[in-house]
Amino acid sequence: MKKILVIIGTRPEAIKLFPVVHALRDHPEFECVVCTTGQHREMVDEVLDFVGVVPDYRLDAMRAGQSLDKLTARLTTLIGPVIDKVAPDWVIVQGDTTSAFCGALSAYYRRIRVCHVEAGLRTGDIYGPWPEEANRKMIATMAALHCAPTEGAADNLRSEGVAQEAIHVTGNTVVDALIWTRRRLEENPATASELLGINHRFTGRKVVIATCHRRETRGRGMREIAEILTRIAQRSDTLIVFPLHPDPGVQAFFSSRLGGVDNVVLIKPLPYHRFIGLLMLSNLILTDSGGIQEEAAFLEIPTLVLRQKTERVEGLRTGLAKLMDMQLDDTFAAINSILDQKVESEAANFGSTLYGDGSAGKHIVKLLLECHEVIRVKSSFIPTP
Repeated sequence: MKKILVIIGTRPEAIKLFPVVHALRDHPEFECVVCTTGQHREMVDEVLDFVGVVPDYRLDAMRAGQSLDKLTARLTTLIGPVIDKVAPDWVIVQGDTTSAFCGALSAYYRRIRVCHVEAGLRTGDIYGPWPEEANRKMIATMAALHCAPTEGAADNLRSEGVAQEAIHVTGNTVVDALIWTRRRLEENPATASELLGINHRFTGRKVVIATCHRRETRGRGMREIAEILTRIAQRSDTLIVFPLHPDPGVQAFFSSRLGGVDNVVLIKPLPYHRFIGLLMLSNLILTDSGGIQEEAAFLEIPTLVLRQKTERVEGLRTGLAKLMDMQLDDTFAAINSILDQKVESEAANFGSTLYGDGSAGKHIVKLLLECHEVIRVKSSFIPTP
C-alpha cells in the first residue's frame, strides 16, 4: 500500500484537493494522510467539513503581521516533522501558495517524491501574481509528477525543460469539485438559497459578483475596482454582491468606499457551497481570483479579470474572460455591453470543457498508481523512497 501525504493550506487548495483525497480514500491501494497548515484555517475547515474530509494533522502556521519569509520559515519547520512521522511515498501539493511551496521543499529535503497538482500555469512575470508565479516555478524544479490542467500548461513545463514523461494533462480538479458541489446543491436546493437573507433582492435584477484579495491589487488596483463598482451600482436593474476577503485591510478599504452605496451588498465570505450557489445566479463576475476564473468558465459566466495578467489564459482565448487592462470608461462600457446582452461570448456551449470533464482527481490517482521505481526529472533522478 502506498502512503500519500496531502498538504492543504488555503481555501482554494482545499477545494481543488478534496476530489483527490476522495479518490485516494476510495482506492484500496492507497493510504491518504491529510495535513492542513492553518494558512486559511477557518475557510479550509469549512470546505473540508462540507466535503467530509477530516485532517489527520492540523498545523498552526499563521501569526499576526507575519511576513512572507517568516511564514515560509515557520511552515517549513512545521511541515517537516509531519513528513518525518508519516514517512509517505508521495507528497501532494496544489497550485502556488506558500504552503504548497513549503510542502514541496520539505519533501524534497527528504528525497520524497512530490506530485504537483495544477502544474504549469505561468504569466511569465515573477511579480504577477506575486509571490505565486515564483512559487509555481520553484515547485516545478522539485516535482516528480506534474499534473497539468491543460495542454497550454503542459507546454509551459516542456518549454522549461521538464521531462515529457513527468508531465500529464489531467484536467483541473476545480471542475471535479464544482460538479460534486453542484450535484449536492441540486439535491438540496435549500442549501443553495441560504445566502444571508439577500435572495429576495435578486428578483428581477442582473447579479454582478465581485471579489478582490490579491497582494498586487492593493493600492491603485483596489481604487479602480471601487470606482468601477460604484459606477455599475448606478444601474437600477443591477445588484452587486461583494463577499469581502477576511484581510482587515481589504475589508476596511471596500467598506469605506462601498458601504452604504445603493445596489451594493457587502457580505462576509460565503461558505464554498453557498458561494457556488451564488455564482450560479450571476450574470457577470469581477474577480482577481484564479479559481473563480475557472469556475466561471465552467459555468459559462462572463468574467472581467481584475488583473493586468492571468495564468488562466484559456478563458481569454475564448473571449469568455477579459483582463482589466483598459481605461475605466472603456471597462465600464464593456461591462454595460455584457449586462445589456449586446455582446455574447464566443465560449458559449464549450466554456465548460476548458478545464476538463470532472475526472481529474481519479486521473491523478491512476498516475500515482502507475508511477513505479524512478521518475526522471530533467537530467536528474529522485529515487523511490
